[in-house]
Amino acid sequence: MDRKQLIKKYFDFFKSKSHKEIPNASLIPENDPTALFISAGMHPIVPYLLGQKHPLGKRLMNVQKCIRTTDIEEVGDIKHHTFFEQLGNWSLGDYFKKEAIEMSFEFLTEILKIPKEKLSASVFEGDRDAPKDTESFKTLISLGIPKQRIAFLNKEENWWGPAGKTGPCGPDSEIFYWISKKPVPKKFNPKDKNWIELGNNVFLQYNKNAKGNYEQLKQNNVDFGGGSERMLAILEGHNDDYLTNSFKLIIKKIENLSDKKYKENKRTMRIIADHIKASVFIIANGITPSNTEQGYVLRRLIRRAIRYGREINIKNFTSKVAEPVFKIYDDYSELEKNKKHILQELKEEEEKFNLTLERGLKVFKKTAKDKKISGKESFLLYQSYGFPLEMTIELAKEKNIKVDEKGFEKEFKKHQEISRTATEGRFKSGLADDSEATTKLHTATHLLLAALKIILKDNSIIQKGSNITPERLRLDFSFPRKLAKEEIKEVEDLVNAQIQQGCEIIREEMTPKQAKEKGASGIFDKKYGEKVSVYSVGDFSKEICTGPHVKNTSELGYFKIKKEESSSSSVRRIKAILE
Repeated sequence: MDRKQLIKKYFDFFKSKSHKEIPNASLIPENDPTALFISAGMHPIVPYLLGQKHPLGKRLMNVQKCIRTTDIEEVGDIKHHTFFEQLGNWSLGDYFKKEAIEMSFEFLTEILKIPKEKLSASVFEGDRDAPKDTESFKTLISLGIPKQRIAFLNKEENWWGPAGKTGPCGPDSEIFYWISKKPVPKKFNPKDKNWIELGNNVFLQYNKNAKGNYEQLKQNNVDFGGGSERMLAILEGHNDDYLTNSFKLIIKKIENLSDKKYKENKRTMRIIADHIKASVFIIANGITPSNTEQGYVLRRLIRRAIRYGREINIKNFTSKVAEPVFKIYDDYSELEKNKKHILQELKEEEEKFNLTLERGLKVFKKTAKDKKISGKESFLLYQSYGFPLEMTIELAKEKNIKVDEKGFEKEFKKHQEISRTATEGRFKSGLADDSEATTKLHTATHLLLAALKIILKDNSIIQKGSNITPERLRLDFSFPRKLAKEEIKEVEDLVNAQIQQGCEIIREEMTPKQAKEKGASGIFDKKYGEKVSVYSVGDFSKEICTGPHVKNTSELGYFKIKKEESSSSSVRRIKAILE
């Protein structure tokens, strides 16, 4: 079974359970300033989990491409990936624990024919904030899972959220599969690495308030997520995700280029395959390597792949290793459409990094004169010039120089903790900030985009990205030149005129075709489902959107543009505030 067959089986099954398919969203969040990438299938539907009505109803499903970098150092084992496809289904105030778990097990055991005797599960053990999840436990027992293979675990293991200090959260129930050829243990031990998580049903039933108390939500939601790569490994009879059809062609290409076997170079080849695949998808979503935000993540992935490429003696290889990705994922139109650009970006970044490595060698020679390389010095070579510790040790050995490996590990762990804290601070805030200030700025972004089209006399202008915090909005839009001071002032004045008019903001549900006929703004491709939400600000603005809005423009205050600059080729960026 390949990934396309798995996805079809998933969709067919949940369609039979009255779920509607929602589109696979861009990897770059549209209305969430708190996350660099879509890191879970639920990410694009956050407003609906918070209570907003979804145009397609209460039962939804999709397969969502995701990027996660919080555990990038784990990539190289059999199961961790930076890019992955998550199978997801949701209940928005409809079915809850019993039905959700029953559906998950029916899909896994009856549709995919995964042996029930090789499954185990975990549920929330309960604490002072929420009771023991006996409903999930009883449901699992009724499905034939022995009670010895159901573990009651604490909040750290079986509780999701809230994303920030406050917000929706709740217990979850995870499903595990025994990958070893050894007999399945009678008792489930969550610490045994032979148990691989297949999927997770999150029961969003609480809201944590500012006082730290847990209140019952008005609607109980279910959020199921399962990694397609792990399911494929099981279905294809592997205990290694990198042997599946999602990776096989990429690994084969690396073997051919290096003239080495995967069996002897598993970790190195896994890292290269994973990072190049993730890079292809990130570039396809409009990101280029840089030293900030998504561009920094992309640069780190490409350069890490290049570093490991040196371990198996391959150079100038990134674009060649990328080629099979287009074949494996030929159902993603954005890949083939941007293929030339993607391959060019990979080549250019590799050329830049090769120069960095050469400079690093010069720094090493200077450092080596001291007859000992400290932990800080070896970490500098790693962090700034891309030298793996192994490379530094090897070079030092040739000159009879010792490397302070423990010192390096200390520096590395310090850096890792800082990186993890920073990344989690960004990724843990996965739910959109629906504060009053952010909601106002999001509404103002609609007015800004409409005003730009009018003042610049260009209806082809489209939004290329946005980042909205409670303090300011940032809008990237397609336009080939810098705006004149007079134009910026005219845009400001036009937005403020709409605010002063006190226009009511109206939300309507319709098909994408109807939205297009009515003149709504949007990129009319496969990104939309059967129905969409269209927000209108009088006759001034009409746009397809899922984010939060005020009810009347009079709530916004005074609009002020603080900066207008270039974002990338033919893309301008405006930062603005409300006073």
